[in-house]
Amino acid sequence: MDAAAEPLLPQPATALDHLGRPVSRHTTDRWTAAVFIIGVEISERFAFGGISGNLINYLTGPLGQSTASAAAAINAWSGAALMLPLLGAAVADSWLGRYRTIISASLLYILGLGMLTLSSIFVLQQPAQFGDNMGSSASWMGIHLAFFYVSLYIVACAQGGHKPCVQAFGADQFDENDPEECASRSSFFNWWYFGAYGANIITVSILNYIQDNISWQFGFGIPCIAMSVSLAIFWLGTKKYRFYPPVSSKGLFENIGKSLLAWIRCWCASWYPKSSDESHFATTSSFKGDKYNRETKYLSDDAVAVLKLLPIGATCLIYAVVFAQWMTLFTKQASTLDRWIGTLQVPAATLQSLISVSIVVFVPIYDRILIPLAKKYSKNTCGITTLQ
Repeated sequence: MDAAAEPLLPQPATALDHLGRPVSRHTTDRWTAAVFIIGVEISERFAFGGISGNLINYLTGPLGQSTASAAAAINAWSGAALMLPLLGAAVADSWLGRYRTIISASLLYILGLGMLTLSSIFVLQQPAQFGDNMGSSASWMGIHLAFFYVSLYIVACAQGGHKPCVQAFGADQFDENDPEECASRSSFFNWWYFGAYGANIITVSILNYIQDNISWQFGFGIPCIAMSVSLAIFWLGTKKYRFYPPVSSKGLFENIGKSLLAWIRCWCASWYPKSSDESHFATTSSFKGDKYNRETKYLSDDAVAVLKLLPIGATCLIYAVVFAQWMTLFTKQASTLDRWIGTLQVPAATLQSLISVSIVVFVPIYDRILIPLAKKYSKNTCGITTLQ
């Protein structure tokens, strides 16, 4: 079969290979590429979870902070880590593309984790170096805390580039316009979570034990090594990937901002007419419908998509409030429990893995039992829609 006869992916979003050539379904391996990307996510979640899960114990232990101040610092950092993917996604979609953003974020991850490892070594050197000199010790502690938090926020920035791109890049390997690939794409998301959380049940628990009982240097250094391996795995799969170029040369935020500004001006003008005739006309239903049409035409597709996300984001706020307790209050409460199993004391942060256990148990049931049953009745290749 010659290249011209091969079934290329649909326009206008034609996928390219690593050399910039249009790809066919015969030259890219969907699940092979997805396995590489899932492997990257496992390493990244291990690194981030290994740092964030036990952070409260590091701040209240070696760094000597109070529980209240440590929890406030972690909540601020966690909030930044959850918001930065918005920026990372915009950079990827408008400038770098997902592949290059993942590479850049991985390098930034390695830098931040390396700095965290170095900062944990500084804690050991402080008492021996300064002895009873409280002024010098306080100054050194201030410098160390600044270095530590810079390192921590570098990790947050790296996660902001990694999180929105890796999963989306994995979905790019499946053509949603092809029924067979669309079904595989839906299944990909299920096994994505199964791999990411399933691996972390064991790996993060082991890492928490190392942090609590051996050393924080190894506890921070091992995630740094994991991210280095993750980057190597991701690079090895380059020839198997489908690439989509950035969608626009203009900034995403610029497009959205201009569209929303134009919409607001139109909305204000339509609700405050200049003449009495216009005021009377504004009360009629036909004018209101026409007004709505005039307003929405100013909104770009990006702006409309953002507006549609607002209700979803609002409903997630309650979940975010509960989730914020996971890394702070939940872990500190767990530290008060009797966690001995024979001669082994289970790390307090390991109890967070109960969330991962529930995901690992439910994903196979959902993917292999519930979805096949749903397909019989819904006639949908994915079983049920995302909204359903």
